[in-house]
Amino acid sequence: MSEPHILYSLDNGIATITLNRPEVLNAFNEAVITDLTALFKKAGDDPAVRAVVLRGNGKSFSAGGDLNWMRKSADYTYAQNVDDAMNLGTLLKTINYLPKITIALVHGNIFGGGVGLTSCCDIAIAEEGAQFCLSEVRIGLIPSIIAPYVINGMGLRHARRYFMTAERFDAAAAYRIGFVHETCPVGGLDAAAAKIIDAIRGGAPQAQGRGKKLMLDIVGRPIDDDLIRLTVEQIAEARASDEGKEGLSAFLSKGEPSWRKKA
Repeated sequence: MSEPHILYSLDNGIATITLNRPEVLNAFNEAVITDLTALFKKAGDDPAVRAVVLRGNGKSFSAGGDLNWMRKSADYTYAQNVDDAMNLGTLLKTINYLPKITIALVHGNIFGGGVGLTSCCDIAIAEEGAQFCLSEVRIGLIPSIIAPYVINGMGLRHARRYFMTAERFDAAAAYRIGFVHETCPVGGLDAAAAKIIDAIRGGAPQAQGRGKKLMLDIVGRPIDDDLIRLTVEQIAEARASDEGKEGLSAFLSKGEPSWRKKA
């Protein structure tokens, strides 16, 4: 019996989703996209989950689309291509808006859709020597579905270069342009993630989810009366929440709130 192409585990509040097709550098197809979407939704709906780690087994995080999948899409009608592409669009949106903190641990080759998956996560750590590439134009395609997230991740100026040239850029360059938050030595992804997870445990879970949603809701909006009203209402709701009351009370009494006592 073959191993599943995606592994899922939950340990002390941290869900780990692992791409498990090392023989094809964790390239993804329809089945992988469907199962990834379901597993991220599972983690997002589980109150026991504090954060979700996305990683890949084998030599690479993900080389993007599976060749056999791409061969099939070449024979699809326009309508079939729209339906097929929408599945990937749903996956990326699910990750981007997940009400939990997401962490991408990337290594090896991170190409095409693999860059998209990385850009959808809140935090990205790359192993030294990792190679990124938005390679679509080399085969006459464009990185359209992943574009909103990649542009958010590296900025329009850098995206205009890498979308057009399909140049490879390494982990050091990805860090320099702000696409990944940290780099680590080979074999150091777990240690780097552990420090971030420890920091995550210090925060209130619902507040973290509220804060993430707020950022995504206000990015790009003009600072007008409507936006100010939204932020005012959000802090009022946070102050009135059980977490807000507990956290403030613990702070004033020099105690520890329940979420840090459990860490």
